[in-house]
Amino acid sequence: MTSIYFFNIIYFVHETFAYEIYIEKVRKIDALEISTEISKLMHQIHALLKQNMSQPLNGLNITPPQGMVLRNLGKNGKMKISAISEKLGLSNSTISGIIDRLEKQNMVERVRSEDDKRVVYVSLTDEFMKIHQGMHKGAEDTIKNILSKGTPEDVDKIMEALNTLKRLLSSN
Repeated sequence: MTSIYFFNIIYFVHETFAYEIYIEKVRKIDALEISTEISKLMHQIHALLKQNMSQPLNGLNITPPQGMVLRNLGKNGKMKISAISEKLGLSNSTISGIIDRLEKQNMVERVRSEDDKRVVYVSLTDEFMKIHQGMHKGAEDTIKNILSKGTPEDVDKIMEALNTLKRLLSSN
């Protein structure tokens, strides 16, 4: 009788341990599936945002590298070509070619330094700054239009989820 009782205890412990291992494997699979699904959703959302947000840029004929240069100039103000090259990880000659094309479209201008005439800065033109402000307004209107399709509860959920994601990403 004792050996059967002992065997039952061992069997119970074994089954409990096996069940815990099984549950842990299921949790890992679920976590992998969830992270894969989140990754897919983020990629899809990025593509949809890019598609929706590019509408204000459609008439400007700006290539992605040109957009990166313009974004950097808009964010940092006047910059040397070497500084833009460093920020974007592109060669000075590549950036210089991009600047040439943007200059022809009257989006940027080259300005010599007052202190050292050998130094040339690149800045956004006043004309492009007006267009740039309109693009920001267009982007805000696009987001407003997209969010207006949802309920106030939807918007609250989006805000909560984005703030949670921001907090999680910031904790790394």
